[in-house]
Amino acid sequence: MTEELKRTPLFEFHKENGGRLVPFAGWEMPVQYEGIQKEHLATRSGSGLFDVSHMGEIRITGPEALEAADYITTQKVTDLKEGTSQYNLLPNHSGGLVDDCLVYNFEDKKDYLFCVNASNTEKVWSWLNDALKLEEKFDIVLWQDSTEWGQIALQGPTSFTILDKINPEVSSLKNFEFKTFKLFNVECVVAATGYTGEKGVEIFVPWNETNGVWHGLLEQGADLGIKACGLGARDTLRTEVAFSLYGNEIDDNSNPFECRLSWAIDLDKPDFVGKAALLKKKEEATKKLVGLKLKARGVPRHDYPVYQNLEEANPIGVVTSGTHSPSLDIPIAICKVPKSVQYGDELFVEMRNRRVAAEVCKLPFYKATPT
Repeated sequence: MTEELKRTPLFEFHKENGGRLVPFAGWEMPVQYEGIQKEHLATRSGSGLFDVSHMGEIRITGPEALEAADYITTQKVTDLKEGTSQYNLLPNHSGGLVDDCLVYNFEDKKDYLFCVNASNTEKVWSWLNDALKLEEKFDIVLWQDSTEWGQIALQGPTSFTILDKINPEVSSLKNFEFKTFKLFNVECVVAATGYTGEKGVEIFVPWNETNGVWHGLLEQGADLGIKACGLGARDTLRTEVAFSLYGNEIDDNSNPFECRLSWAIDLDKPDFVGKAALLKKKEEATKKLVGLKLKARGVPRHDYPVYQNLEEANPIGVVTSGTHSPSLDIPIAICKVPKSVQYGDELFVEMRNRRVAAEVCKLPFYKATPT
């Protein structure tokens, strides 16, 4: 029997406004409305509005919430000030990754929210409860907050101009800060975070109020180039700025030191899950992620093999993410290759039984213009 797909509070909007709905991580989500390229470029030049209510929220509260949060992550949650958030990794005992996430400090030492990938929400929940038995180790309460919140991402150079029309106080937020603001008379948690490389926010809205805030943002942004965007543009945007996607660049078995994530691992912090394994993985790392700019048309897909030359029988690497970049108008790929590969080298991606030449380049492919 097919499992019934979950729906966000914005499902009716997606259906009524031309959203092409697809199954994603157990949810029925819009992949696009007007087209991925239009939505992508609107986010780069104006603003894109994304329904990300499918993301998971897991909360740790109690007298030892800080100790528990620091134990399950690779970065020092002890450095996280109240009202700020932090990109972090949830390692397993073998040094792979259960997930990557954002951690929000709602109350210093007592209340931390983990925003995890939709595809991993139940896995993370099981990991914390069944594998780590976190509530037995620490004096905490562990609970899922996912059904309480809708989540909206407003991303792009005009995002704060739109927000200024609604509540000028939001402009005071700095990167990775968050605060409760009233938007359209609704108490929302607004965080200066995002997954597109552009300036913007992610807004946590009480589930039943999500529609009102969404429609209000579209109305206020109508003269500033706002567009409703689907998961397709979200993926092309994050690929251009080389943000990791769980299941592509990282997974349960990956070596995070080969995935441009060494900056998110503090091996000097006191004992945490997987620390011994990560120390070993740092020494064992033999590969790295690089960019590829293809020299012919075609879309390089996840898991396509990458070769040193046209004749070689065995691939030296693999595409982790690839797309046609709307911003650069060329095919691009993130690729895992041996450390010996140099920028400027020519490699070949095998696509549909042909090998396409590509130039190795630094990541990211695209950097947003500061606003």
